Amino acid sequence: MATDKELSDFLKSVEKRAFKRSAYTVRNDEAALDIVQDSMIRLAEKYADRPAAELPLIFQRILSNATMDWFRRQKVRNALFINLSEFEGADDDGGDFDLLELLDTSGGQTGTENTADSVGRMQTLQIIDTQVQQLPARQREAFLLRYWEELDVAETASVMGCSEGSVKTHCSRAVHALAKALRSKGVTL
Repeated sequence: MATDKELSDFLKSVEKRAFKRSAYTVRNDEAALDIVQDSMIRLAEKYADRPAAELPLIFQRILSNATMDWFRRQKVRNALFINLSEFEGADDDGGDFDLLELLDTSGGQTGTENTADSVGRMQTLQIIDTQVQQLPARQREAFLLRYWEELDVAETASVMGCSEGSVKTHCSRAVHALAKALRSKGVTL
């Protein structure tokens, strides 16, 4: 059984990655935040009695299910209602999730980059972020689970509800598509 501290530490360790994964999937920061919060609450309420080692896989499954539930609800809402706010202009409030917030500068020390390096890194990260968003949904999900969440193939297959072979195929296609797109934009890693 996970202690309260283990559960709290686990949730703190996954909150930003879970938000980014949800934001990539639903492409709506507010909805992504709701999905992550609901998933965390569900984990704490229903699975707190599980060993701490089981929490990562359980949480990923809860997050995937919550995301699928969100899409189902959106499909029903869109069939019944027209959202008039979609016809309004984009409102940039500056509250976007910042990918740079998650990454350390070179050498792990903040504030040591010169301006040119910082701008170049920011542009590269924006290109990568855009290309990941453009992946097909299943490829993006497999890619993020394997390389962002660092789940192994079996865990990723369990979370996605597919075979390990499918996970390998989705990951391979995602990596090749990203590499091709990034090369075409002049990004070499």
